[in-house]
Amino acid sequence: MAHLVEVAFRGNRKEFFLWDYPEPPALKSAVIVDVDRGEDLGVVHSLGELAQVRNGGCSHGCGTSAPTRKALRLATPKDKATATELAKANEDARRKAMERVRANSLAMKLTDAEWQWDKKKLTFYFTAEKRVDFRNLVRDLASLFRTRIELKQIGVRDEAKRLDGIGRCGRQYCSASWLPELRPVNLGVAKDQRLSLNPAQISGACGRLMCCLRYEHEFYVQSRKRFPKEGKIVVTAKGEEKVLLVDIFRERVALKSSEGEARTLSLSDFNREVAAAGGKLVPADVAEDENGDTAFEISPELNYTVEHEILPLTETVVAEPQGDPVATGNGDTAADSSTRAGDRDDSGARRRRGRRGGRRGRGGGEGER
Repeated sequence: MAHLVEVAFRGNRKEFFLWDYPEPPALKSAVIVDVDRGEDLGVVHSLGELAQVRNGGCSHGCGTSAPTRKALRLATPKDKATATELAKANEDARRKAMERVRANSLAMKLTDAEWQWDKKKLTFYFTAEKRVDFRNLVRDLASLFRTRIELKQIGVRDEAKRLDGIGRCGRQYCSASWLPELRPVNLGVAKDQRLSLNPAQISGACGRLMCCLRYEHEFYVQSRKRFPKEGKIVVTAKGEEKVLLVDIFRERVALKSSEGEARTLSLSDFNREVAAAGGKLVPADVAEDENGDTAFEISPELNYTVEHEILPLTETVVAEPQGDPVATGNGDTAADSSTRAGDRDDSGARRRRGRRGGRRGRGGGEGER
């Protein structure tokens, strides 16, 4: 039975392959794998049960289905020497390509260049704010390097993952070290955690919100459901009081009476006083009880809409040394499928926007003429 191995390439790119030999390769060992129209050299990143788990749902894998490509053999010292020489050739190719980009006056930034181990393909990764017509650039690069050229547009998060670096926490980027999937992060995550909404303080090196904001988000959401919403008026043993602040870590609730007296209660004491005063614990989306009186809200309304990060449209163009380039990739995407948060009301239903200004100042019916 073939072994499933995860192989890492340059730029933290990882793929899965089958190993047909009885004994699996050792971790961190260099292997030659079968790739598109040739061979490439990579390093074994994981195998066995860990590779099975990562292949089940990671972004760089092939889902739950088994891969079809195979890892051919262990790399020889000569193969490793060739890979070392290609590391220098990658930077040289990137610099030459940047000159051609400036010559064609294209609004794009070349992030990285990657030669395939057998030099049958050269891949360029770039970022751009808008779509770029780089057909002439592909022809120039194909004639310059005399090999198969591939251009891939990536987002700024993928750019940080490829280039790698040290974050403000003093550790390696999560996206480059262990994070298998780059999930979108929105400002509502920072609001739920009561963090600073200054983008300069909660953004990473890529200019987007830090990926680590999602790690504890579920804990904050579940914990706040046990506390009253801040700013609400509740009835306790001392009458009507306003909820000033909740501390989910120490499980305390700060209250202020109408006379201006402030006090702090534990969550258990607070619930006991509300129950003794006849308060009704209801979900946050219910504002009044059956009698029309204001009810105590036990779970807060988070009031934020998950909006996926808008990345540049990914497009891949492949060019052979001879002949016209062939466009491949996902091409057009349904960018208009997302709905703005402002187009929805509190119930989540789509709200139709009215015409600005309405019919103000226009003539009415016959009685107004």
